[in-house]
Amino acid sequence: MASGSRLGHWADKLAVEAEPGLTSTQLLLTNHDLKPVEKARRQWGPWNFVGFWIADSFNINTWMISSSMIVAGLSWWQAWLCVWFGYAIAACFVVLTGRIGAVYHIGFPVVGRSSFGIWGSLWPVFNRAAMACIWYGVQAYIGGHCVYIMLRSIWLSWDRDKIPNTFSTEATTTADYASFFIFWLCSLPALWFPVHKIRHLFTVKSYFVPVCGVAFLVWAVVRAGGIGPIVKQGNTVHGGDLAWEMIKGIMSSIANFATLIVNAPDFSRFAIKPKDALWSQLLTIPIGFAVTSFIGIIVSSSSQVVYEEAIWDPLDLLDKFIDDGGSGQRFGVFVIATGFALAQLGTNIAANSVSAGTDMTALLPRFINIRRGGYICAAVGLAMCPYNLLTDSNQFTTYLSAYSVFLSSIAGVMVCDYYFVRRGYLEIKELYDGRKTGPYYYTFGIHWRAYVAYFAGIMINVVGFAGAVGTEVPIGATYVYNVNFFGGFLVSSGVYWTLCKFFPVPATSERWMEVGDEIDELRVAYDTNSTDEFDEERAAGGPSFKKHEEPKVS
Repeated sequence: MASGSRLGHWADKLAVEAEPGLTSTQLLLTNHDLKPVEKARRQWGPWNFVGFWIADSFNINTWMISSSMIVAGLSWWQAWLCVWFGYAIAACFVVLTGRIGAVYHIGFPVVGRSSFGIWGSLWPVFNRAAMACIWYGVQAYIGGHCVYIMLRSIWLSWDRDKIPNTFSTEATTTADYASFFIFWLCSLPALWFPVHKIRHLFTVKSYFVPVCGVAFLVWAVVRAGGIGPIVKQGNTVHGGDLAWEMIKGIMSSIANFATLIVNAPDFSRFAIKPKDALWSQLLTIPIGFAVTSFIGIIVSSSSQVVYEEAIWDPLDLLDKFIDDGGSGQRFGVFVIATGFALAQLGTNIAANSVSAGTDMTALLPRFINIRRGGYICAAVGLAMCPYNLLTDSNQFTTYLSAYSVFLSSIAGVMVCDYYFVRRGYLEIKELYDGRKTGPYYYTFGIHWRAYVAYFAGIMINVVGFAGAVGTEVPIGATYVYNVNFFGGFLVSSGVYWTLCKFFPVPATSERWMEVGDEIDELRVAYDTNSTDEFDEERAAGGPSFKKHEEPKVS
């Protein structure tokens, strides 16, 4: 009895903040970070979203996406055109999923409950959390390379070829791992701040990092005495191959955004007003990523003049600048590398730690909040030894890009459920209700229509995915896989809409009906003796549903 009492005592100590009066089932569904964001924490205005995406666009991955298109045979302007189209389309998807969070102020794990079911949503959430942890480690290791350049610009002795290597694997060296650990350790304080306050980090990053990028551009062009030969050479593929390479270029830009498309509500829920998350994102995403890609193209083109080879990784180019320059040049390298390190930090928080933290909150809400989830994500990112995944960067990129197939199916179901099946109407309190009578409980808490659609969106790309990793497949399957995100999104959303048409779901509106502006300080606890408490509060125009008229439901 004593040991059980002590165990219960420590369980209560470790429990995170939650609303009083919750049942044991509800403790598996909610805590403070999962509830709709109250007005006091809705602090993201349009310029915060602008700063967020400008900050996110300046990172190493963005820099190199257009380079992969040029290596594949496109000219610089064709690659840049693909970047514009790809990120413009990605921005539309972000706005579509982000509006749900901006209107109802709920994150991706809660949004998923309306379409996948109260318990069925845990699988998509787990998928997103696992990918966030993997990406956190990878992005942190790239950030470690930035730290390596910073340290080497100060001490030339900090060289992977001069420092004795204590690692038996060829995947990393002592100098690289130490730099990675320094970046990882210095990132931890940034994970402490709540989401509605880290907008200040993105504001600082949006001012400092682009200046570093432009300085790098000017420096490289001046050293080369011009913009270099890459911008003068044409495409090396023609006809049908050219068309498919451009399609793949567009899709690679969208695939780079697949994770952010799914979890866009995690940030948009902090918007002051829904329109604050509309044009700010729709315009900034393609512009920010296109400008970063353009800088990457010109810098790499200039490197071909200076070093007689196109260097697509900006950190490798900075490393060369250290070798052939004096103290003044090394100081310039240090400042630019610092900008890239800050860029990696902001990207890791935006795309990975906050997303993983939010997702883990939904997986174990009684003991995990966003802050704790972010630190768990960081621990996994360190423990997974990300350098092993980067030994073959091409293969790793192939697998991660292929994962957009799974995420596109999730996004397809979510978007179709909100816009075409429910027409914007969500009963928010019911998304935290684990009772079988709830409209989002479906069958054993799992929505079978959503899972049929989800697997249908995956299956259309399975054969093409096998071809992408080296298996010989029919050319038709390869063509389908070349448009994998669109294929998965359209098939999953189409199947979901059809199933809901023949097998109607509850809590849907016959006309467009968004009631998120009526929600503030929502109480999700209910009286277990009364299953109609929610309906009574709504009918009385309670604090959760002021001025709300009941829509017609199908």
